[in-house]
Amino acid sequence: MVSKTDDIPASVPNCNAVDLAEEGGETPDSKETTSVKDPCACGHSADTAVMNGNGAQEDEAESKQDGGGDTDGGDESNEQEVIVIQDTGFTVKIQAPGTEPFDLQVSPQEMVQEIHQVLMDREDTCHRTCFSLQLDGNVLDNFAELKSIEGLLEGSLLKVVEEPYTVREARIHVRHIRDLLKSLDPSDSYNGVDCNSLSFLSLFTDGDLGDSGKRKKKGSELEQIDCTPPEHILPGSKDRPLVPLQPQNKDWKPTLCLKVLTMSGWNPPPGNRKMHGDLMYLYMVTVEERHISITASTRGFYLNQSTTYTFNPKPANPSFLSHSLVELLSQISPAFKKNFTALQKKRVQRHPFERIATPFQVYSWTAPQMDHAMDCVRAEDAYTSRLGYEEHIPGQTRDWNEELQTTRELARKNLPERLLRERAIFKVHSDFAAAATRGAMAVIDGNVMAINPGEETRMQMFIWNNIFFSLGFDVRDHYRELGGDAAAHAAPTNDLNGVRAYGAVDVEGLYTLGTVVVDYRGYRVTAQSIIPGILEREQEQSVIYGSIDFGKTVVSHTKYLELLEKTSRPLKVQKHNVLNEKEESVELCSSVECKGIIGNDGRHYILDLLRTFPPDLNFLPVEGEDVPPECVRQGFPRQHRHRLACLRQDLIEAFVEHRYLLFMKMAALQLMQQKANKENKVAALPETSSPALKAPPAPLLTDNPESSTDSSETSTETLTESNADAAAAPPTEAAPKAAQPDGAHTTPTQEAATPTTTTNGPSEPVATATQNGECESPLEGKEPEDSIPGLAQAKELAESLVAEDGSGIDPKSREVVLNACKAVGSISNTSFDIRFNPDIFSPGVRFPDDSVEDIQKQKQLLKDAAAFLVSCQIPSLVKDCLDHSALPMDGATLTEALHQRGINIRYLGNVLEFVDKTPAKAQLEHFYRIGICELITRCAKHFFKTYLQGVELSALSAAVSHFLNCFLSSFADAVAHLPTDELVSRRKNRKRKNRVPGGGDNTAWASLTPSELWKSIVSEAQSYYHFTLYCESVDLAVEKYGLQKITLLREISIKAGIQILIKEYNFDSRHKPAFTEEDILNIFPVVKHVNPKASDAFHFFQSGQAKVQQGFLKEGCELINEALNLFNNVYGAMHVEICACLRLLARLNYIMGDHAEALSNQQKAVLMSERVLGIEHPNTIQEYMHLALYCFANGQLSTALKLLYRARYLMLMVSGEDHPEMALLDSNIGLVLHGVMEYDLSLRFLENALAINSKYHGPRSLKVALSHHLVARVYESKAEFRSALQHEKEGYTIYKNQVGEAHEKTKESSEYLKYLTQQAVALQRTMNEIYKNGSNASIMPLKFTAPSMASVLEQLNIINGIIFIPLSQKDLENLKAEVQRRQQLQEAGRSDELAENSPLELEDKIPIDD
Repeated sequence: MVSKTDDIPASVPNCNAVDLAEEGGETPDSKETTSVKDPCACGHSADTAVMNGNGAQEDEAESKQDGGGDTDGGDESNEQEVIVIQDTGFTVKIQAPGTEPFDLQVSPQEMVQEIHQVLMDREDTCHRTCFSLQLDGNVLDNFAELKSIEGLLEGSLLKVVEEPYTVREARIHVRHIRDLLKSLDPSDSYNGVDCNSLSFLSLFTDGDLGDSGKRKKKGSELEQIDCTPPEHILPGSKDRPLVPLQPQNKDWKPTLCLKVLTMSGWNPPPGNRKMHGDLMYLYMVTVEERHISITASTRGFYLNQSTTYTFNPKPANPSFLSHSLVELLSQISPAFKKNFTALQKKRVQRHPFERIATPFQVYSWTAPQMDHAMDCVRAEDAYTSRLGYEEHIPGQTRDWNEELQTTRELARKNLPERLLRERAIFKVHSDFAAAATRGAMAVIDGNVMAINPGEETRMQMFIWNNIFFSLGFDVRDHYRELGGDAAAHAAPTNDLNGVRAYGAVDVEGLYTLGTVVVDYRGYRVTAQSIIPGILEREQEQSVIYGSIDFGKTVVSHTKYLELLEKTSRPLKVQKHNVLNEKEESVELCSSVECKGIIGNDGRHYILDLLRTFPPDLNFLPVEGEDVPPECVRQGFPRQHRHRLACLRQDLIEAFVEHRYLLFMKMAALQLMQQKANKENKVAALPETSSPALKAPPAPLLTDNPESSTDSSETSTETLTESNADAAAAPPTEAAPKAAQPDGAHTTPTQEAATPTTTTNGPSEPVATATQNGECESPLEGKEPEDSIPGLAQAKELAESLVAEDGSGIDPKSREVVLNACKAVGSISNTSFDIRFNPDIFSPGVRFPDDSVEDIQKQKQLLKDAAAFLVSCQIPSLVKDCLDHSALPMDGATLTEALHQRGINIRYLGNVLEFVDKTPAKAQLEHFYRIGICELITRCAKHFFKTYLQGVELSALSAAVSHFLNCFLSSFADAVAHLPTDELVSRRKNRKRKNRVPGGGDNTAWASLTPSELWKSIVSEAQSYYHFTLYCESVDLAVEKYGLQKITLLREISIKAGIQILIKEYNFDSRHKPAFTEEDILNIFPVVKHVNPKASDAFHFFQSGQAKVQQGFLKEGCELINEALNLFNNVYGAMHVEICACLRLLARLNYIMGDHAEALSNQQKAVLMSERVLGIEHPNTIQEYMHLALYCFANGQLSTALKLLYRARYLMLMVSGEDHPEMALLDSNIGLVLHGVMEYDLSLRFLENALAINSKYHGPRSLKVALSHHLVARVYESKAEFRSALQHEKEGYTIYKNQVGEAHEKTKESSEYLKYLTQQAVALQRTMNEIYKNGSNASIMPLKFTAPSMASVLEQLNIINGIIFIPLSQKDLENLKAEVQRRQQLQEAGRSDELAENSPLELEDKIPIDD
């Protein structure tokens, strides 16, 4: 999720309003780039604070013309609808027994149930669970919305009335009390259960930030700050301790309220007691060591007279009958009363985000040694199938398939309906993922009986809790021709990607299965919901569409064709015919493996979507087929482990966009040539020119399709072609080009083939293929993009063709489009439409003879796409890393950066080789190192998977620790300690020496040696990634590639699901291994699932971003607040996208001067990032940095420093010191230290930042100039003017060379130089005076400036990419008028037809410049 995100794209509209130059813009999950036009484009407030990014680029920003507000006219109704559901809230009074009435703010959409939840969470009413709410004596229905209740008004009094218990209510009550007692206990977070996860922010902010801001002491504040960072955080420290990752929280030392709370052995009550109202019996031991037995009855809880061995259910005397267990215990045990109250106080003080459950489980790879406490609820849960909070009755299972499909069928006509639907879909998916994960673990741990117990274990299938589980092995040789077990292992993830894609298209009437893929203990388990009726019949009978034997027999079905036809355009799947076993032609609109089954519920299901996307020819050698030359140059095609390698959906989209631009340029070029020919040969007949014109371009691209991909550098640029320039281009400019002889045709065409496409992520100024090393045309890189004439006409032509079926258009123009369509491989001749046939090159699939030409075209498209990945997407990724618009920090963010650009991980070796050959390799060192680390840990994971499968459960911790020793420990002969059989008595031992536990070859794992493991890693790197690693041991790897062992440990633990004890490990000892079996605490599952999206919220988020980009901060802020509401509506309170939303809001609050609000929103963003992504995820590190800035601005200096130190520690652990992001972090730390007058410390950080900036941005970069300036300021404060002058001169030289003498930055620098020189001279004079006259010298007082907080803050803002420009009212008026004028022009030239044909709405992306 992190590629230097700050959600504010760095593209600058001409109004030069908002440019956060440091930041690359990203969408909340940076995978989608759709955008919605906000209908209201007027009424903008005049008092917006406007800022502009990188200080040194204020002038250039003007020229970075880019349509910031490009959007697609979207849902006009959106905003009006939202207003409808945002009804104003009102206040009701609540009266609970034994408490004062209190006010509660509610909203009309809430259900009565939500008030119940609030009361169960409030400190004074939290012990009640079994009650009803009554208004004027009438009981309110739990599931009614408040607005539907008659007589419920502002100020109404709701009474809390205690209700009689049932068995279910009693169990809920006990569970709730147990939860309250455990509310501060982090063990659930460490054990990864119930969607709990860790958060450490409150330790660094001393509680809630809002309060500490008010307690600030004036004046004496500076002296009280202890600024010294721990030794291991200082620049240059080689020590990487693990323990500070999880600092000790004193609140977690539990205040003991009860020693034991458990179900009694006398349960369930016998019949005669049942008839007295006994529901169940509890057994407790209080802190005072009093053993008591309690009856839960319909009237409440009371003491009975039973003991451990005698049953006497009669009430004790006194019985202390109470409606709640807490009230009862408070009477019996004074310690309980005291401690419970204290515990609840602490619980309520915690930030809600620290305790709300996350939607999906997050696991921690380290944990302290926890005490295992007795817990009846946990024990009961372990052996029952509780899967949602409501079902406390074992044996009640949910029909997952029915739930998943009915939520999809909910209405979605207007916004409230869509919100309800998306919320239901999201909730069911997250419940299903949790249930599937639990089931998969049960299956592997052997707790589930197979449905085919007679077969060997690999072939077994399981059903648990209405979910079907199968193992990732090739059973029945199903995948024999595709790569056996390797294919069976890859198929589930491919299938999941298919389910994701079809789910996102969301066609009514087409259903997919709930699918979750779980990797656990070396096994891959696929969990799927069950199609009703499928278990009763043979598969052959059920499948009415597709093929069950990879294309030997194929059937089709009209209803399926009709449904799949609707997915064909968004998923770019071409309808095609294949031959079945009877040589008949069968029409399909998906790959042959995709099966259609009608369930007993009458729904049309599709499953086995493993080939939704077309094959990747670079990894699929086919006899008699050659891949394009640029692939050959990189050593493709390569033999892969299996034949299921597909292109990613992201790649298909990028490729189609790239082709679309090409199509537009081809058409434009031909139109201009026609125009020129008309002008040149006015006398001649126009017909004569047309054959000459139309001939060359088409063959040119078909003979050498690579010229398109080869020479084009895909810069991540939001498609902006300057329409007006093209339209206004005088014919003379175009004439010379068109008048070139036919032989020279390649130049314009290839020039036309340097498009920029939108991959996702930040928008950057256009770059052509100069860095690509495969530049074929001399024009490239020199020709500005706008000089492609005729683009406007081409656009109009394309639109009118779509609009009128081409009937009203003269044949010439039609010919132009036809040629352009042919050239880019469109499947239609009248409009741009690229789709792929997923069955090409599938073994066993045969096509009818009449489609030979079509198939040839499709093969060519696939080759072009494979070439596009290698020659465009990989260079584009590397270029983005060079200009820091992509900044991976660890394996996960690197993987994400690759995936966003459509590059599969199997290309990692290629990417690394490409980096290795790049001239600027030194500036990519961080990327290369992270790549190598990822490659090594992935190879180790592949090995670990099979290694674990041979280990029996009792030896698991020994085996895992042995593996980690071989992988990371410098101890050369890591010997496995075979677990001594704890259960064998000493005496018998001699006879049993040779008996291995479990018999058979279960200890093969113990013979692994470090050198053997590293040999396997090197050979795996060669065979899987085709990359040569030069390291025979971990120490060589560390030395050669600059890796850190702690980083390798983190990466392998996260990938393999290992949890280790948090302590200091001595990896480098040559005398003993680093890990013992006691250090391995747990093995977690690694889960892949579908992430349903909140589409409306997402559109709002984007229009908010667009507004902010245009400089309308207030409107942007409102839209993003709206988006936040909708996200909360769909996802609940915790989600990565909400985190992105909060971060952007905080930034806007800060820019608009509301520092307190910024602090509050950013605090939520940090907490959420810790909880949802992990405490040391790169995104969390960035959130910590932003929070530190806002803390500093709020005057909380010591907190700001603590946060920055925490961020630096995490960063060191995750990626080490040598990373461009570290420069920003160190500049921040250095500046804050400068502000609190810790000059020597400050210099250590700032000089480190200077060194890193020089390395990664080049010594002449403006960033380096700024770094020099910051260092100079500290030297000035120390009165070391010579050093200060030296650094400032360096900075001045850079400014002078980069932006010229006249630029204000250069002037500022030169002023500062003068000032420093004066100071230096004054100091020298004073010194001379002292030498000359000794102690009675008359000394002029020198001005030593302690920096003002304001100046430090200003510098902090600059390095973090925020600059405030003071604008006069008049400037603002002009700015507003200008932006509005542009928007009107854009609206005027709007046409929606094109949107249907292209993935990119071109017309919205063309800003009109005059």
